[in-house]
Order: sequence, then C-alpha cells, then structure tokens
Amino acid sequence: MKGSQTRPLWISLAALIVVAFAAPLIGSTHVDLKRAFAHVSPDYDIFFFARLPRVLLSLLAGAALSITGVLFQCMLRDPLAEPYTLGVSAGASVGAVLGICFGFRWIGLLSLAGAALVLSVVLAIALQGRRLSSFTLLLSGVTMNSMALAFIMFLNSIASFSQSFAIARWLMGGIDAVEYSTIAWLAMVVVPVSMVVTLRARQWNLLSVGEEWAASRGVSTGALTVFGYVAGSVLTGLITSLTGPIGFVGLIVPHALRMRFGADHRTLLPASFLAGAAFLCVCDTLSRTVIAPTEIPVGVITALAGGPFFIWLLRSRRRSLWL
Repeated sequence: MKGSQTRPLWISLAALIVVAFAAPLIGSTHVDLKRAFAHVSPDYDIFFFARLPRVLLSLLAGAALSITGVLFQCMLRDPLAEPYTLGVSAGASVGAVLGICFGFRWIGLLSLAGAALVLSVVLAIALQGRRLSSFTLLLSGVTMNSMALAFIMFLNSIASFSQSFAIARWLMGGIDAVEYSTIAWLAMVVVPVSMVVTLRARQWNLLSVGEEWAASRGVSTGALTVFGYVAGSVLTGLITSLTGPIGFVGLIVPHALRMRFGADHRTLLPASFLAGAAFLCVCDTLSRTVIAPTEIPVGVITALAGGPFFIWLLRSRRRSLWL
C-alpha cells in the first residue's frame, strides 16, 4: 500500500492501542496496577475480572459490528445499511426474548439459534430464483426483520412486569464482563472471518460499483453476495448473543472513515475493524463511568453519540456517502 493508503490504518491502530490500555484503568474505583499484577485484592479482582474482560469484549464487538457495516453497505449499495438490516440480529433477539419469557438459563445459545434460523430462512428465500441479487437479499432480510420484531413485541406484551423489564434492558444492548474462555472463542471467530472478508477487498470494490460491473470483470456476484451475507451474519449473530443489539457502530464508523479517507475497501475494511473496536470501547467506558455506580446501557450511549455525529457528517459534506 502507498503512504496515503496506510495512513488511516496507522491512525486507527494508534487510537485502538491508546483506548485498549486506558479503558481498564478508568472507573469509579482507582486500580493500582502493581497491586493488580501482584494478585492483591481488590485491585486484582477489579482489573482482571471486572474491567479487562469487558474491555476485550467491547473491542471484539466493535470491530465485528463495524466491519459488518462496511460489508453490508457494499453488498446492498445502501449507505444506511448496518449489521442489523438483514434480520439476523432480530432473529437473535427473538431467541433471547423467548429465553427470558420462559425462564431458560442459556440465553446466549437461544440467541444464536434464533440468528441461525433467520440466516437459513433468508438464504432459502433469496436463493429460490435463478440468481441471487442484493435486491432480493435485502427484501428477504427486511421482511424477516419486520416479522421478528413483531414477534418480539407480541412476547413483550404477554410477559410479566419483571420479564418485560429484562426484555427492554436486553434490547438496549449492554456489555458485561464474561469468562476469558468466551472471549477466546469469540476472537477465534471474529478475527479469522474479518481477515477473510478483508482479503476480498478488491472484489468488494467492484461489487460496490454494481453487480453488472463486477460480473463483467470476472466476479461471481451471487457467490460473493452469499459469502458476504453469511460472514456478516455470523459476526452479528455472535456479538448480539453476548451483548444484545448495539446500534450505530456499523453505521457511524464506516461512514466517518469513508468520508475522511475514501471508499477503497483495501483500506476501509481493516481501518473500520480497528476504529470500530476503539469506538465501542470508549462508549462502554462512558456507559459505566458517566453516572457511576449506575450504568447506562452502551446501546443508549452509541445512539446518543452516533445520531448527532451522523447528522453532522451528512451536513458537513454535500457529496454522496460513496465518494
């Protein structure tokens, strides 16, 4: 890559490093690193079991949601597309809400099952024709998304007060400390999938111009679209099963980078991975410190920060989001 192409990568990486090192040290309780690494409580417990796992989860979640946002915006050629556009997140939410209503313990597994079901149904519908296009995929995904949201509203209407509160809280999106084993297997999926998506950056560049343009240059647009949908859905489904739906990350970060550094996916995809991780980690740090000891769901923070920022981006640049 040329210097102008690697610049956003270095900037994003620098931001990620600063945020990753600073976030575990920020909180309502001061942590002494010497005592933490010497296994002296409570510094050890706070740093290694409360803050560090949460920071790592927010980094992985932000990276996955951001790179999925880039992917879906390219595939659908829709600047408003985000990881939750094609229904997988809504399917994951249905599984989680069912678990809450019926008192099941393994909410995450039910959420994954819901995401897998919607993924399968959308692909089955979209692949019924002779060829798969982004338009049929979009229609199928939006339809399933609407049906899933309607089912969630139905379950919420018949749930008890405590269940309704738990459902509302889960749907706001939140990041909690998880086991390191959970972070490990999540990283073993998020990082390789993101790398494979990034390695196809030249094909995404062609597809973002148009399916006919890409096909005329030897790209199998149907297979590439299926791959992109499955890859993005896997990332979104896994993250949603652990955090609930967190909006705006996959919308704000890709557009901010695209407007500042251009739309070349060879740069945009890895930069979005890094910057998205840093962005969500900052939002989660704010969510647990702004009105500590009370926590604000991180989905609320991303919406409050992302909405005005996105409006500012739209107003500050007259040209198309794709330029």
